[in-house]
Amino acid sequence: MRALVLAVLIALLVATPAEAVPPVEVVHTENVRVGPYAMEVSFSDWPIRAERSLDFVFRPADGIAAHDGRLRIVSPDGTGREARLARHPRARDMWGLDIRALPDEGRWRLEFAVSGPRGEGRGGLDVAVGPRPGPPALLSWTVGLGPALLGGLAVLVLWWRGRRTSRVDVWTWD
Repeated sequence: MRALVLAVLIALLVATPAEAVPPVEVVHTENVRVGPYAMEVSFSDWPIRAERSLDFVFRPADGIAAHDGRLRIVSPDGTGREARLARHPRARDMWGLDIRALPDEGRWRLEFAVSGPRGEGRGGLDVAVGPRPGPPALLSWTVGLGPALLGGLAVLVLWWRGRRTSRVDVWTWD
């Protein structure tokens, strides 16, 4: 029993609490008019690049307490779906999208619908998304998977050669 109590005590003393999640680091902000509401649209990375994750944060000038918001992200080809705006997990006093990447380069549009004490409003923001950072995707995948594929090929060749020499065919006329 003493050993169990001692083990639990050591586990509690040694275990460290989880660190608090850092707040969103905003590097660029745009002001958007959404009907009767002024809204700040902030980004954690600027300029935006295709396939690069970033945080989007949306805050009406008078807060999100008495408001309901919807967002539609329209891609350069015109497709998009609407979703309800939820609180950002690291900035609870704002709406936001946590670690989201826009997959294609081109002109994207963020369309907002906000309803609150002053009625309902709609507005939008055009955002230019630049090319994907880094080398081309095919080159990245080749460099990343090349060693694993070569290793797998080497194992296959060694297995095949070992299999061939360990099997001795004996011809008899019994």
